[in-house]
Amino acid sequence: QVQLVESGGGSVQAGGSLRLSCVASTSFYERACIYWFRQAPGKEREGVAGVAIGGGSRYYADSIKGRFTVSQDNANTVSLRMNSLKPDDTAMYYCAARFGVCYSNSNKYNDWGQGTQVTVSS
Repeated sequence: QVQLVESGGGSVQAGGSLRLSCVASTSFYERACIYWFRQAPGKEREGVAGVAIGGGSRYYADSIKGRFTVSQDNANTVSLRMNSLKPDDTAMYYCAARFGVCYSNSNKYNDWGQGTQVTVSS
């Protein structure tokens, strides 16, 4: 089991940018997947973007494609760069980890961070 800590959330105006970080307590396994999810009040948790550690494949939800970029920064950090933010991006953002291939289904992930709040005003 790995402990995950997210940071970088905040309040911005529409069109602004934020960079979220997910730091793990240990180095990521070579075949792990780190995925970002978000959950707005009254809505289901949604898979946003993920990266396969070692392989480098990246995955994006259609709703954020072209605006968000997920990347592995070092052995235990994955970041989510968010540009052109919209009010609909307002949510609590979580990173999650699993061993094996990436899924956008949150039920596939065992290890979660506590979340970081992103608020986008119009």
